[in-house]
Amino acid sequence: MSESLLIKNGRIIDPAATVDEQGDLLVVDGCIADPAGGIPADIREIDAHGCWVVPGLIDMHVHLREPGEEYKEDILTGTRAAAAGGFTGVACMPNTRPVNDSRAVTSLILTRAAKGSCRVYPVGAISKSSKGTSLAEFGDMKEAGIVAVSDDGLPVRDSQLMRRALEYAGDFGLAVISHSEEPSLSRGVMNEGEVSTRLGLKGIPTAAESIMVYREIALAEYTGKRIHIAHVSTAMSTDLIRTAKARGVQVTAETTPHYFTLTDEAVDGYNTNAKMNPPLRSEEDRQAIRLGLADGTFDAIATDHAPHSILEKEVEFDRAMNGIIGLETSLPLSMALVRDGLIDEQRLIELMSVNPAKILGITAGTLHPGAAADITLINPDLEFTYTEDQVVSKSKNSPFLGWKLQGRAVLTLVGGRITHNIL
Repeated sequence: MSESLLIKNGRIIDPAATVDEQGDLLVVDGCIADPAGGIPADIREIDAHGCWVVPGLIDMHVHLREPGEEYKEDILTGTRAAAAGGFTGVACMPNTRPVNDSRAVTSLILTRAAKGSCRVYPVGAISKSSKGTSLAEFGDMKEAGIVAVSDDGLPVRDSQLMRRALEYAGDFGLAVISHSEEPSLSRGVMNEGEVSTRLGLKGIPTAAESIMVYREIALAEYTGKRIHIAHVSTAMSTDLIRTAKARGVQVTAETTPHYFTLTDEAVDGYNTNAKMNPPLRSEEDRQAIRLGLADGTFDAIATDHAPHSILEKEVEFDRAMNGIIGLETSLPLSMALVRDGLIDEQRLIELMSVNPAKILGITAGTLHPGAAADITLINPDLEFTYTEDQVVSKSKNSPFLGWKLQGRAVLTLVGGRITHNIL
């Protein structure tokens, strides 16, 4: 149950309204209110001195593992981790067990999410069981509550099926999110290069991603429909997206903190917490991703939060599952881009709130009066060491354990309800 709140003395950053100023923010009945309408007598005041007050962060790419793999994560633990990271909403990918390719699974996710710590926006499968042979029922899932479609975890190999997906999804106003990967080139376990050679591990070339990114752009351009490219990791993909945007193709793209923070050197020592798909790339790729964030090539920062238990990670590198958790480290790692002078605060909030909401077509990403009070308070100077005992997620598979980080969400409000508070 929400209460009336007056968030005082904060730096209000609302890119949707081009606002960046010191001030107060009023929350009444779960919504942002205009103080001119009067302040309730029973108001609770929150001192936000030294903090940014921003629209709630939206992570448009997470894996909550429910239904089917709740031993890794479930909707309640995943949304608690999201709230701890400052997220008021997450879009969960459909590669669950069973795959979210129907009204029934979508409805189950939303029923479980009603008790969660943030909003959950289900993503439905492009193809039935994500097998890539026939389209799932987009309209039925849209009525049940999906916000996009994707076969994430697997590429759509059949180009004709992907073309039909773009056309069909367009009829329902749904974003198509592409896991861009050429399977025949992706039979390795890490980035192909000097490090893979040194470690004796089979590599995955950057072309495995960029070939499929090119196909998705070509299909979007041909059909006149929009495509969203997930978890971009390479310089070549970044260049393809940049040039496609310049000629008017309806393409948006996301990258993740691990691709602009780490390189394949993190795999040294056969560190399975640095194993993911796409794999960590070279320093050249990392710098290209950072440039793409600065020049507008990328529209969003997502986490690709992918929890795995020790059963899947504390094994030989070749056998370890791909993926890392990221909800609790995304914000501080992304704030390093601001400290480095690569982007400013407004651009950061666009990447982590405003633009994800636009791409998914959800009502969020603003502090305008009347909007739901989905709000994140960020202390940009708060330093902390990310240790295993602090991890809120059910799984602990992070390459950032032991890192000293700066910048943290100290208060998260969802519809005016406090879901995280370390003020």
